[in-house]
Amino acid sequence: MPSSAPSPLETEVKIHIEDVAAVCLAIEQAGFSITQPREFEANTLYDTPSKQLLEQEMALRLRTSGAKQMITWKGPGAPGPYKSRPEIETSVGSVEIMARILAQLGYQPSFRYEKYRREYRRPEEAGVITVDETPLGAFLELEGAGEWIDATAARLGFAPGDYILDSYVRLYIKDCERRGVTPGFMVFS
Repeated sequence: MPSSAPSPLETEVKIHIEDVAAVCLAIEQAGFSITQPREFEANTLYDTPSKQLLEQEMALRLRTSGAKQMITWKGPGAPGPYKSRPEIETSVGSVEIMARILAQLGYQPSFRYEKYRREYRRPEEAGVITVDETPLGAFLELEGAGEWIDATAARLGFAPGDYILDSYVRLYIKDCERRGVTPGFMVFS
């Protein structure tokens, strides 16, 4: 039976950063504590051969992050000053078995990307800061209510003009176009 409960909404922005150590120090000086130390993440997006999910602006992702293995569905985004879209995520026992299940349902890997991620939180606040080191460079991600995003960005010396609303996939494709190379996967060499 379908649920009438709305999907949780993910609201976030990315900010490109040059100096990871300086930004991490500023985050800690602003009262945030590390809730996940720097950890490698491997992400695989799945779609049908006809790119049905992409056409509907949805994403289906399997992620391994340290000992955690998760599957995530992301729905179409809503226009606005932040990247905002429905998201449902849960842990899985094995990404390999989940990948086999997805294959049986007609889904195949469509894109892989890797990053190193650390996570920060402040007591009594619902928002989360992540620092991602990717093959494209380093990014700060602020996820929470819009007011929290703006206040936290300002506290760290950033403004709405610094916000990036693109996904890592879109950023990677734009980077490949800029460099005149054929896109592959966004993975470390």
